[in-house]
Amino acid sequence: MGNAKELSDDGFEAEVGAKGVALVDFWATWCGPCKKVAPIVEELAGQFTGKARIYKMDVDQNQGTPARFGVMSIPTVVLFKDGKEVDRVVGAQSKAFFEDKLKKLIG
Repeated sequence: MGNAKELSDDGFEAEVGAKGVALVDFWATWCGPCKKVAPIVEELAGQFTGKARIYKMDVDQNQGTPARFGVMSIPTVVLFKDGKEVDRVVGAQSKAFFEDKLKKLIG
């Protein structure tokens, strides 16, 4: 398992706005599909250490950022490059699917 960092509305810009690739998993404790994505996100955090920053954000605890990015359904995984959104995945997907997206962004 890796260590996906928990994000808050307050710390979002400082973390995700930095140069490089970042993945943010928008989730909630009551969301069934989110529970399928969570261990994948943790594995990706370990696998991409030093190459991409992997985060998770509880949409019940932090409502400003999900609203700003138009997150209407969860899980929603948003990929950023140099602080700008470049891709978005709504719903549960396989680890290989997310790995492929990250590898393409990292180059």
